[in-house]
Amino acid sequence: MNTQNQIKRRLSTATGIEYIKHLLNGNAVAHRTDLAKQVCSNFNFHDAKGDLQTSGCLKALRELEASGHFALPEAQRKVSGVKSPRRLTESVPLPVAVPDEVNAIAALELVPVQDTEQMRIWNELMLTEHYLEAATLVGRQMRYLIRSEHGWLGGIGFAAPALQLSARDQWIGWDKETRQAQLHTIVGMSRFLIRPSVDCKNLASKVLGMSMATIADDFQQQYGYRPLLVESFVDTERYSGTCYRAANWMAIGRTKGRGRQDRYSESPLSEKTIYVYVLETQFREQLGLSANAGLGALGVADGLDGRQWAEHEFGGAPLGDKRLSKRLVTVADAKAENPGRAFSGVAKGDWAATKAYYRMIDQPEGSAVTLENILQPHRERTARRMLGQKTVLCLQDGSDLTYTNLDKCSGLGELKANQTGAKTRGLNLHSTFAVAPNGLPLGVLKAQCIAPEPRSPYDKRRSSAIPIEEKKTFVWIEHYRDLVDVAATMPQTRLVNVCDREADFFELFDEQRQNPGVDLLIRAQYDRKLDTEPFKLFAAVRQTPVQSRVSICVPKQSARAKKSKQKAKAARPGRQAELALRCITLALPAPSHNRDKAPIEIQVIHALEKNPPKGTEAVEWFLLTTLEIASAKDIEQCFRWYTLRWRIEDWHRALKSGCKIDDLAHETAERLRRAIGINLVIAWRIMLMTLLGRETPELPAEILFSDVELRTLDAYAKKRVETTCAIGRGGTVGCEARRTSRS
Repeated sequence: MNTQNQIKRRLSTATGIEYIKHLLNGNAVAHRTDLAKQVCSNFNFHDAKGDLQTSGCLKALRELEASGHFALPEAQRKVSGVKSPRRLTESVPLPVAVPDEVNAIAALELVPVQDTEQMRIWNELMLTEHYLEAATLVGRQMRYLIRSEHGWLGGIGFAAPALQLSARDQWIGWDKETRQAQLHTIVGMSRFLIRPSVDCKNLASKVLGMSMATIADDFQQQYGYRPLLVESFVDTERYSGTCYRAANWMAIGRTKGRGRQDRYSESPLSEKTIYVYVLETQFREQLGLSANAGLGALGVADGLDGRQWAEHEFGGAPLGDKRLSKRLVTVADAKAENPGRAFSGVAKGDWAATKAYYRMIDQPEGSAVTLENILQPHRERTARRMLGQKTVLCLQDGSDLTYTNLDKCSGLGELKANQTGAKTRGLNLHSTFAVAPNGLPLGVLKAQCIAPEPRSPYDKRRSSAIPIEEKKTFVWIEHYRDLVDVAATMPQTRLVNVCDREADFFELFDEQRQNPGVDLLIRAQYDRKLDTEPFKLFAAVRQTPVQSRVSICVPKQSARAKKSKQKAKAARPGRQAELALRCITLALPAPSHNRDKAPIEIQVIHALEKNPPKGTEAVEWFLLTTLEIASAKDIEQCFRWYTLRWRIEDWHRALKSGCKIDDLAHETAERLRRAIGINLVIAWRIMLMTLLGRETPELPAEILFSDVELRTLDAYAKKRVETTCAIGRGGTVGCEARRTSRS
């Protein structure tokens, strides 16, 4: 890829200025254009097609003249007033009888703007029907009209990209030098218009797809090179951006509202969502960058080594002070070595380190040290690990954190009553936990520690009359919406939101219908009424023929006596269960308080264990999903995916048993949230390291452990070998010791 000439930069040097002065003083130039041509020839300012970059050179010369370096010859032609775009003398005729569906449009095509008449039509459309009311483009330009047998449907225009764009530049991963040399490899989609009079489903996404299929070839023909990326901006106060997501564009961040001419950071424009379309999948390599530069895909175990993992997962957290961000990394690194201990024990008598930890945790209410900001770097790394997967299971669940013993802690909520009916105080942790299809955890995407408030005794509304936004279950919709935003940044990765029975409510399925992009896989809780025989959901799927059979391992369950906060649990031996799978497509009816909503088409999967052991309850699941199911293999896949929902339960166990987050003690709920946020990531790492050891035992130990940790483990293993051999006297016990050493 040819680099972009930095014309002004090269001419601004002492050598450049002296050369231009030499030409001017020697009367070797007839006019400005002649000067620009001579400068281009001397400095080899050529574009990708080999033509002199006269226009860019003239612009640089005018700017250097304005800075007082020299005086240029008088311009041969002065233009008075503001240059106006060429327009038609009347409005563009409205299209006639445009169908409701894009596939029904006759002779839909993109027409490159090549002659004066087409330019007038394009300008007229943008000036009169585009909300920006402007048609001027800058830099290298391509314009298209959207034509059909029904008339002109709109237009689209491409020009130079934004000079600087923080979110985009971070996503690409290039530095200032690379950006200045390679900025021309990005094309900016500056104008996109579907005429307001046209109401045709999927037309916008269809046109976007058509334009992306031709823009690289057209740029190659006109400018002599192929661009790598296309960028665009969506004003989310006006538009949702659905057509971009449907056409496989990625949302990568937000603008700051500055624009190209905002030299004083006044941010006069509205903030917009940045969308990019990748024309060349290996664009980072073509830019001379690493494949993992910027916010590209990561492997599951990338960056988990003992020395750097905390910097990767916590570094740069926006805590309002760089010193606090650095302290967070230090705290997380130390806490991970002793996750079950209070930080005073972790610090091992280092009073300065202990004070620094509590100064960070005890920041005042309203500071930037929040659970969300603590998790932000980890969330970004999690998203990059997700990019490396074709499918990601996003497990959503809640877990109660009980802090009844913290009498002086303010801001706690009222949790469910325990087995004795006593009220407990604490927080409800609601999280979205990303897992690969092989069961390896990718990270925490979103977590909230909610302090539940009891319903007011004066609120006499029926449950059905309370808006969903006021109910506790709304948190499931909030996390789903967050997943839709994440999915927009990775169109090549399928996201499946996997939930337990608490998420079985109509509003969540209706949200997915209105805001698709992430599929749902939920265990059914309610045996809903149907309009046709057998009139019940569970009976309908039970009556369908068996379509597949699977075998799963049901782990053993130890007996547990009744405790104040837990029910008694009987012992259960482990077994291999054979399950029959069925599937049916049904219309999920709206509940009575949502009678205005149409039924939702849903796939219902039934899994039933045949011939369970005597005295054992058979495994029986009903799963509701929006995933497309076309074969028995698809049914089995959905079922296997749901079995991985227990990964989030394992993570909760690591949090409570390994990190002891129920034992945290702080004076406010906000301080508890900050400490919990650090432990969420530590528990994920513990879980991942454990599973990596089981799933990929050939993985080099250096990936997960530092040199010091490896030497400690090696010494410990040798000590065990010596001790066991001494006890066994070289017999069978000694053989067992050798096996332990190898493991």
